[in-house]
Amino acid sequence: MWLKRILICPVLLSSFVCFSQKDMSNIRWNDTLQLSWQNFKDQPDPNTDVVAITASGMTFQYSIKKSNNIIVGFTSNIETNFYPEKSWYKPERANAHILSHEQLHFDITELHARRFRQQISKLIVSKNLPKNLDMLHNQIQNDLKNMQDLYDTETDYSRQIEAQVKWQKQIALELSNLSNFKSSN
Repeated sequence: MWLKRILICPVLLSSFVCFSQKDMSNIRWNDTLQLSWQNFKDQPDPNTDVVAITASGMTFQYSIKKSNNIIVGFTSNIETNFYPEKSWYKPERANAHILSHEQLHFDITELHARRFRQQISKLIVSKNLPKNLDMLHNQIQNDLKNMQDLYDTETDYSRQIEAQVKWQKQIALELSNLSNFKSSN
């Protein structure tokens, strides 16, 4: 018998919300994809100074196999997604530098998906498996939100050019170090 669970939690700039993926288009992360402004389809908020919002997140699902009511195995799937219908920009203020800032938000989400896959690969099948998977999921989502917030704070939402470059190098290195756990294309 297989039990299945699916969770979707995108990060929208500084706020963190979960929603259903029903009828929601998404773009899956891959190492050759670069976002373009055409990917940002939502209407911008005219009541804010924010130039762009990237909605990215991970979908996480797992299935647990039981035999005689004992957990004997599991599979999991984690995908990194960009949600065009929840992402927006202000064309009159947007530029390539801001787009690269938004791309890095998406890349940071992929980094956490890789970390999550790495941690799951170390799990041992036991009766605590569902609890352990849920705890790992909650921890990685918290870590993701904290890093996204830190990234915006340290780069002052892309305005600190040197900090932006530092973050781009750091994330590229970390993605490379976890290349065995990258999203499949």
